[in-house]
Amino acid sequence: MDIDRPANVSVFDYVGGVQLLQGGEARTAMPIILIGICVSGAIGNLLVLLIFIRDFRNGKGSEVKALLASLASTDLLILLLCAPVRAVTYYKQTWTMGSFVCSTTDWFQHSCVVAKTLILAVTTRAKHTLVPSSAMSPLRSPTWIHGALAFIWIVSMMFPIPQMLFASLLPYGRDTICVSEMPVCAADFMKMFYKIYPTVTFVVPVILSVAYYTKMLHTAVNHAPSPQHQSKVILVLLCLSSALGLMLLPEWGTFTWIRLGYSRPPAGLIIFAQVLLYACSSFSPVILMTMYDDVRQGLVTIWFMATCRGSKQPPIIKCTKSEGNGAEVGSNAVENSVSQEEKTFPDVEHFWTGRRNTQVEDEQDPVPWERGENVVENQV
Repeated sequence: MDIDRPANVSVFDYVGGVQLLQGGEARTAMPIILIGICVSGAIGNLLVLLIFIRDFRNGKGSEVKALLASLASTDLLILLLCAPVRAVTYYKQTWTMGSFVCSTTDWFQHSCVVAKTLILAVTTRAKHTLVPSSAMSPLRSPTWIHGALAFIWIVSMMFPIPQMLFASLLPYGRDTICVSEMPVCAADFMKMFYKIYPTVTFVVPVILSVAYYTKMLHTAVNHAPSPQHQSKVILVLLCLSSALGLMLLPEWGTFTWIRLGYSRPPAGLIIFAQVLLYACSSFSPVILMTMYDDVRQGLVTIWFMATCRGSKQPPIIKCTKSEGNGAEVGSNAVENSVSQEEKTFPDVEHFWTGRRNTQVEDEQDPVPWERGENVVENQV
């Protein structure tokens, strides 16, 4: 993956994934890993979105659920639009998706990552409407949430603009690669920018969120009137913030390391950081499904609806008719024997009736020989 840096460029980095790798292990393993993460994470985030949409339609929404639904949508964008680009890049080992994707792929991914961090930071404001006394409290004032989400996405798209300005295609033999080239004339300003950018969009929001939820969890357990419910909800948000901070730290570390002009980190560390970034988007729905009571109950409901277990009408009659087993043959045999007995009983009844009836006609007499003996005796 080594390539000579031009003389008029202070920072040189690959865009859209590491290219020109030596060896074929990464070419086969990385696309499989990324595709597996994308599929599992997309399914999980779609289920979370369906559960939250169902809660809002049933009047069980809340402000935090609206923000968590936005977080799941952002993770879905990362998994469906950003990760496949890296998978193709690792498979081809060069750039084959054109100049537009080359210019926008890192910018869009950073916009989504910054939006995730800021959305989790905003959930600290929505805590008071989420955890009063009931998790079923409806969404009362969503206006500030719409404004907050609009502001978050505007800020998230403005900060990574240098990722789009410095990205370009570079010929490399008969192929092309997508790189980020920072000119020497902008090196001083951009070094200052790359110190402020990760601090404002990642370090400060994560530290404040983790500290806030740690303090609130301690307060909810020790002093709240209903500590059980409050501690559960706060613990979910604390785990989300902590997981996001830990799993995105390698990506932000390598990004800042390269942009500040230090020695280039190993390719394995860069690849590991990118895998953790996408794994973070797949791990968020796992936390919600296992720790958030409303999401877990909604998942159980969707499972029963999908498997048709909601209707309690066991098809007993249909099953006995459809199965051609020994029980059915035995039941048919019993029915045949009963029908034969029903055919035999009328004849026996007619036999005894004929013996009691003394005025039976000759044609209908069942025992004509006895009648003949009685006639002879009478004549004698």
